[in-house]
Amino acid sequence: MSAFAAGLNSQSSAAAIRFGLVTYMWGHDWDLPTLLANCEKAGAEGVELRTQHAHGVEPTLSDAARREVKSRFADSSITLVGLGSNEDFHDVDPASLKASIERAKEFVKLSHDVGASGVKVKPNDLPEGVPHQQTIEQIGRALNEVGSYASDLGQQLRLEVHGQCAPLPIIASIMEVADCPNVSVCWNSNPQDLEGAGLIDNFAMVRNRLGATVHGRELEGSNYPYADLFRQLLDAEYEGWFLIEGNDLPKDRIAALANQRAAFDRMTLK
Repeated sequence: MSAFAAGLNSQSSAAAIRFGLVTYMWGHDWDLPTLLANCEKAGAEGVELRTQHAHGVEPTLSDAARREVKSRFADSSITLVGLGSNEDFHDVDPASLKASIERAKEFVKLSHDVGASGVKVKPNDLPEGVPHQQTIEQIGRALNEVGSYASDLGQQLRLEVHGQCAPLPIIASIMEVADCPNVSVCWNSNPQDLEGAGLIDNFAMVRNRLGATVHGRELEGSNYPYADLFRQLLDAEYEGWFLIEGNDLPKDRIAALANQRAAFDRMTLK
């Protein structure tokens, strides 16, 4: 079982892997009531709310507005899995890096206040002219700082496998530096997962640091071996969320999300 199972929503014990939505693209223009209603119709049990979208769940919310968000989720059947920030920690400018760290902490506080369980951040890139190991260590130290802050609020920090840092050996190197137990990996189902020795070996590099969220695109008819990924997750006794993060805009997004729920059920039953 993942060492990060304690950071999952308590409902996760009812089913090992649960299905939900990242609001990127498919939910980007849905306000919160619409988002909750559409997820219920489509069978998505949880959501990760990405920043700068129509639901408006941002660090600028007042205390009263945060209580309202928390109440809306409590009154629905949808779990607020987490918040998807755009904060990253590769910037060579110390002031910019510090600002991103502080904004990430603001998202952590917001996540706590609205009843979510964690925040997604990005590594994200490898600046030209800077030794890769230097950037890797900088990202890892930043993650430790934010992860420690998040731990005090009962929140999990989730590093999305993203950007120029998406190759799994790079993510594994970052996580060696980011040794705070509250820092985890958000698997992102990227083409880079298949590089080198392939999916199984790359998955093994971060298997013990997986957090509460896994991102993926359309499950069937794609070039990504989702059946193999689910076998790895099930073998790892993963207890968390598989969240659809569609990168297109289907005409009927509710139907598309329902179709993904059906595909998810078929794959997890296998």
